[in-house]
Amino acid sequence: MRQKGKLTTWNDDRGFGFITPLSGGKKVFVHVKAFGDRRRRPELGDMVSFSITNDRQGRPRATNARLAGDGLRQAKTQRTASAALAVTAIFFGIVGAAVAADGLHPLVLALYLGLSLITYVAYAMDKSAAKRGRWRTQESTLHVMALAGGWPGALIAQRRLRHKSRKQSFLLVFWLTVVLNLGICAWLFTPSGEDVLLNLFRLD
Repeated sequence: MRQKGKLTTWNDDRGFGFITPLSGGKKVFVHVKAFGDRRRRPELGDMVSFSITNDRQGRPRATNARLAGDGLRQAKTQRTASAALAVTAIFFGIVGAAVAADGLHPLVLALYLGLSLITYVAYAMDKSAAKRGRWRTQESTLHVMALAGGWPGALIAQRRLRHKSRKQSFLLVFWLTVVLNLGICAWLFTPSGEDVLLNLFRLD
C-alpha cells in the first residue's frame, strides 16, 4: 500500500533522510536509491509517495519512492535555465560589441569566457562530489571565481545543474559578487581601468 508524506529531513551529501507520513505516525527512513526516477536529487520539503518495507534489522524504510510534482518542477527548471542562458548571452553580446567598437580590450572577453568555463566545471565537480560524499569545493572559492569574472558560468551551472540554486545565503553573496564584478567591468571602459588591465598582464 502506497503512502504519501513530506521529506522533513534530508542529508544530500550522504543521500538519505526521513519522510513524515501525512497520515501520521513515525518518520520513515529513505535512501536516495529508493527513488527510481533520479533525474533530480530529492530536496528538503518535497512531497513523496512511497511504499514501506523492512530492512535486515526489521526497521521500516521507504521503497519505490516518487517525488510529487516532478513534471512541473522540471518545466520550471527548464525555464530558469533558459533565462540564465539569455542573461549570459546578452552580457557577452554587450562585451563583444564593446570589443568590436574598440571600447574594451579583447582580453576582457577572453577572460570572461575562460573563467566562466572554469567556474561551470567547478560547479559540476562540486555537485558530483556532493553525490558521492567526497571532498567539496568551498563556497568562498566559488564566490571568488564568480567575482573574478566567472559569474556567467556560475549562473548557468546553478540553473542547469540545479546546484547552489536554493540556498538563500549563498545566492545573496553570489549576486553581490555579480554586482561588484559588473562595477569592475564598467571601470575597465575607462583609460585608468584599461591601463591597470594591461599592466597586470604586461600587455602594451
